[in-house]
Amino acid sequence: MGVSIVIGATGGIGAALVEQLAARAEGGPVVALSRRRPDALPAGVSWGPIDLDDEASILAAAEALDPHVAVDRVLVATGRLQVLGRTPEKTWRQLDRDALLAAFADNAVGPALVAKHFLPRLPRDQRSVFAALSAKVGSIGDNRLGGWYGYRASKSALNQLIHTLAIELARQRPQAICVALHPGTVDTGLSAPFQGGVSAEKLFTRDLAATQLLSVLDGLSPADSGGFFGWDGAALPW
Repeated sequence: MGVSIVIGATGGIGAALVEQLAARAEGGPVVALSRRRPDALPAGVSWGPIDLDDEASILAAAEALDPHVAVDRVLVATGRLQVLGRTPEKTWRQLDRDALLAAFADNAVGPALVAKHFLPRLPRDQRSVFAALSAKVGSIGDNRLGGWYGYRASKSALNQLIHTLAIELARQRPQAICVALHPGTVDTGLSAPFQGGVSAEKLFTRDLAATQLLSVLDGLSPADSGGFFGWDGAALPW
């Protein structure tokens, strides 16, 4: 079996993805990548450092992979809602250059550089998956409330990057799948300050979110590559 790689393994969703992939019956190896080493790792899971703000770190993490083992999955479970200590903007009057740049760096540029160095590790002749966590608020077609400028725009940029990566990837690896995923509202530190208006049935545990995301990925085919999918498998508007 090929290796599954989870980037952002110390985050709430990332850690749950690592645990569930490690417990899967097919038993492929799992590599957890993050800035700091997790306090605990499931049996058989290896860890390596990565910093999405440092391209040399991303390259080093890709080069550290065993070249004789195929890569089945690369899951980028990173993202940031509040940057530079700021809450999401409610009005254009709160727009700030540094905060916007930081949002794009965390939510779009970092995953794009991961793709640059990890997509070449996907096999050319078998099914593989590259997926990055996006957010439904990044959908331009679904935006009816406004606000949250930096987060919305940076996730929209991520969706465009994923779609464009998928077009190029299909020419080289026709069985590969490259998608953006919306996990729903998950009970993590990222969403904690904004859960007040979320009903109990729509606030997912980390384990449930990981289960739903892996189920969506298992059901996708190369024809779905370049898409943006919700936790329930529904295709979301760009």
